[in-house]
Amino acid sequence: MRIALFGYGKMGQMIEQIARNRGHEIVAKIDENTQDIDFNSMDVAIDFSMPEAAFGNITKCFNNNVPVISGTTGWLDKYEDAITLCNDKKGAFIYASNFSLGVNIFFELNNYLAKMMQNLPEYKVSLEEIHHTQKLDAPSGTAITLAEGVIANSNYSEWKLDNSSDTILPITSKRIGKVPGTHTVDYESVVDRISIKHTAHNREGFALGAVTAAEWIIGKSGVFTMRDVLNLG
Repeated sequence: MRIALFGYGKMGQMIEQIARNRGHEIVAKIDENTQDIDFNSMDVAIDFSMPEAAFGNITKCFNNNVPVISGTTGWLDKYEDAITLCNDKKGAFIYASNFSLGVNIFFELNNYLAKMMQNLPEYKVSLEEIHHTQKLDAPSGTAITLAEGVIANSNYSEWKLDNSSDTILPITSKRIGKVPGTHTVDYESVVDRISIKHTAHNREGFALGAVTAAEWIIGKSGVFTMRDVLNLG
């Protein structure tokens, strides 16, 4: 499989290593200054670029019939536009706030727990995410996905950073050292606390998940999620 990397930071470099180890070829490493891009050389694009570049990268790929795996966060105000373009071009697209197998299982667990707790208003929900100091967006895309899972199964109507009420789900974001990613969901009452937590030890799981998604999407058309890739539905 011929892979183009849009964004060649630490994640892009790890994806390259894992892809090569799995027998794939990296045919392009594209950053914001790259001018000439040979879309005919690539079977699939994996985008871990900057938030301001992501939608443009995705658009170019769809316009050139290249499937896209996107792990960039911070651009989701354009997500519906990307979906529309993908469908119009009969393209193939997977966006995930986190490609880790463990995190996607954690998403399922979070949704299930939220359904169990939805008739217990005495428990107040809060989320905390901790990442390395180089992470630009806050809260993390993973935290937002977790919050959306809670909101879909509770009386909360929205999430906000460091702000809570009976209808606002609070998210706390911390940037510490080189932490790859830790996410905690707490249900707390006056008598006890229920917590679920995912701790990433390194970024390899994210990169492996992205390559696995790229392998899976070849030959398909439509908009998919990691639930499809991992057959969790």
